[in-house]
Amino acid sequence: MANHALMANAIRALAMDAVQQANSGHPGAPMGMADMAVALWGEHLRYNPANPHWFDRDRFVLSNGHASMLLYSVLHLTGYDLPIGELKNFRQLHSKTAGHPEVDVTPGVETTTGPLGQGITNAVGFALAEKLLAAEFNRKDHDVVDHHTYAFLGDGCMMEGISHEACALAGAWHLNKLIALYDDNGISIDGQVKPWYIDNVAERFHAYGWHVIGPIDGNDAAEVSKAIAKAKQSTDKPTLINCKTVIGKGSPNRAGTAKAHGEALGAEEIKLTRDAIDWHYPPFEIPAEVYADWDHKAAGAKTEAAWNDKFAAYAAAFPELAAEFTRRMKGELPKDFHQVAFDTVVAAHTKAETVASRKASQLALEAFTAALPEMLGGSADLTGSNLTNTKSTAALRFDSKTGAVVRTEPTEQHPEGQIGRHINYGVREFGMAAIMNGVSLHGGYIPYGGTFLTFSDYSRNAIRMAALMKRRVVHVFTHDSIGLGEDGPTHQSIEHAASLRLIPNLDVWRPGDTAETAVAWAVALQNQSRPTALLLSRQNIAYAAKSELGDISRGAYVLSEPEAVGLKNKKTVAVIIATGSEVQLAIAAQKLLADKKIAVRVVSMPSTTTFDRQDLAYKKAVLPKKLPRIAVEMGCTGGWWKYGCAAVVGIDTYGESAPAPELFKYFGFTAENVAATVEAALRD
Repeated sequence: MANHALMANAIRALAMDAVQQANSGHPGAPMGMADMAVALWGEHLRYNPANPHWFDRDRFVLSNGHASMLLYSVLHLTGYDLPIGELKNFRQLHSKTAGHPEVDVTPGVETTTGPLGQGITNAVGFALAEKLLAAEFNRKDHDVVDHHTYAFLGDGCMMEGISHEACALAGAWHLNKLIALYDDNGISIDGQVKPWYIDNVAERFHAYGWHVIGPIDGNDAAEVSKAIAKAKQSTDKPTLINCKTVIGKGSPNRAGTAKAHGEALGAEEIKLTRDAIDWHYPPFEIPAEVYADWDHKAAGAKTEAAWNDKFAAYAAAFPELAAEFTRRMKGELPKDFHQVAFDTVVAAHTKAETVASRKASQLALEAFTAALPEMLGGSADLTGSNLTNTKSTAALRFDSKTGAVVRTEPTEQHPEGQIGRHINYGVREFGMAAIMNGVSLHGGYIPYGGTFLTFSDYSRNAIRMAALMKRRVVHVFTHDSIGLGEDGPTHQSIEHAASLRLIPNLDVWRPGDTAETAVAWAVALQNQSRPTALLLSRQNIAYAAKSELGDISRGAYVLSEPEAVGLKNKKTVAVIIATGSEVQLAIAAQKLLADKKIAVRVVSMPSTTTFDRQDLAYKKAVLPKKLPRIAVEMGCTGGWWKYGCAAVVGIDTYGESAPAPELFKYFGFTAENVAATVEAALRD
């Protein structure tokens, strides 16, 4: 029998030693949750340290990511490729043990956590993906998708509003394989939480539609293990296990206090703690018998081998399903994707429709969702405005009694019916964004979701996390400017395009017609290592005539030369750069200037972020060095000066409530004003 006390004390010792050596970190939570980790990792979690990515492993999320030394200790002790030297380098440059866990940096870490509440929300995404993949791919006697998602979370996660958004959805979706263990220690940075956190957590989660177990003694590994075993029996609801713990457990003078939370214990207190927990070993030294109790390499290999045999039998019985499952879990697009993308863009160009770019997005989605069954869409209660639904993406629904995924009516093509692929997230922008991150991290689906661009502020930190984690997630942001009209400045996006473009590794597209929108979607779907934000108009946009389509995917291209407006032999004297609906203004201004024999080039720049990655030669070809540049965009002007613009037609104040055509005139978004701005720049 494993010695639970020694196993837990190994975590406590490693946590306090690593934080002390770094002189930075959070020892209290790892010390308090050590017994919870012993119960979960020692007796329930299905994993293989030698292969952190085998598909049917259980997923573990440390939502209170400041407790990273808990996770690093367990990964080291169980046999992952995380040697003791990495724990000694906790929080040091280029180590695998960053201050908060980072996916793709530390083996065994499933998601990057730190901003509280997002981890539990990612876990909801993991559990949703598992449930949908199981419904889609499992067959009788062949349950190849069958794993749990576990999350540790603390008071901070509970207080963050995003946990409400996500946990309410988890209940509505009957995610019975989601098990959350709440570290209820009653302490946050400012001290005892009672003056500012009086939620009845049990009643709160009962209201969400969860099972609730406890409170139990979270410092008793056996009791925690029994609770987990009970939670695993749920067939219709997620489970919250309320674990009462003592922060800094084992420390004679810091246990149960805020002092244990976010600072090193100090050499003297560590010495006292070692004596108190009967741990008489030097820093970072773990006795062989404790390593033996924690070691999961042999058991993990056996568990994975059993699943490999199960999948081999599945592949023999259902070869096409197995091949499709393998493709999707690798994140690869179908072999005919490039042809689908090409046909979609060419069709948009051929039809040359005048539609809002939000409608252009839906037209592209009709083609892409039909060809890519892994596309999982949704909207934050704005489906009719975001136009994220298609003929191929029925609404996702769950049986209210059994919790099972509901299928559509059978058809000849789909005799078993189809699983809905469009999610009604409700008014939960932040929750939607972080759930999509979890879905993407899990694998098997490419998530996309819609809301108004102004409400990207609600989603922003989850968008940032997707960019940091390099995940393929697509945000559909409609109503992208003052062009939405009467709703007024509360809804009119001014600073949002510029703000989103500042997020590293986020691709931002503001397409100007149907072809550019189709290209934007094609590029987004191919972006395996970065998220994408599509900024789309409410108002209709005329199609811009093009001589060729190949350069759109480079983020900016020459749309119209002076020859197109009758100035064949006139030297080009300026470049107008425009995005989105303002491309039409640039074209109209080019014609007005041509009437005055002023030759200008029009460059459409649907994606500044993509254009910025192009080689210097291409950039110079699109934006010749000696020509004055004038940018046009219904948004903040600040970001455009980096292109060496002589002038920017933009808006650096909030909007007004009025019909869109009146607003365009009021704020100077007219062809006449753009032309006059070019002339003024040339005079200067």
